[in-house]
Amino acid sequence: MRKVDPVKHEEKRRKILEAAAQCFGRSGFQGASISHICVEAGMSAGHLYHYFPSKEAIVKAMFDANLERAANRFGETSKGESVLDALTAHVERSAPDDGRNTPLLFDMFAEAGRNPTMAKILGEHSYRMQLLLVDLLSRGQERGEVDPSLDPEVVAPVLISLVDGSKTLALRNPHLAALSYSEVFRTLISRFLSPPASK
Repeated sequence: MRKVDPVKHEEKRRKILEAAAQCFGRSGFQGASISHICVEAGMSAGHLYHYFPSKEAIVKAMFDANLERAANRFGETSKGESVLDALTAHVERSAPDDGRNTPLLFDMFAEAGRNPTMAKILGEHSYRMQLLLVDLLSRGQERGEVDPSLDPEVVAPVLISLVDGSKTLALRNPHLAALSYSEVFRTLISRFLSPPASK
């Protein structure tokens, strides 16, 4: 039995995910076929199915990668970074973009409304992201960096909605620089989460 090279295996997976993101961005989830993704990735359908059995599986891998990036960012707090800095960095990197990823995000939301498999993937991703944020906010409260009167389990989904909703900025005002948005997000989150000043 031939051994699988883990490095090459991961490279192939990443190549497929990048190709799928390009196809989804151009044609939407429904419009992008497996054959389109294969052409973009430069491989046969049989080869692609060896890594992902469906388009939904590709989307799940994309969401899993997003969770991994978030976990790595939040893990920086164990090395001395403040919780507020970790949160604002996450928002800055995840919120406004140049508009290329925005249509894809909302297409996935729309697809979840009619595709039970996609709805399950989105629900699981939201739940796992919420757990990461609850843990981060709780650590911030223990360290005196986050307002102790806030309920992390209530705040976490609000932060998720803030990041998702901010994606509309690239559609509504594409001429404005993302950097300007980042400054506002940093101020918004800092004022919301910081402990009240002692009198």
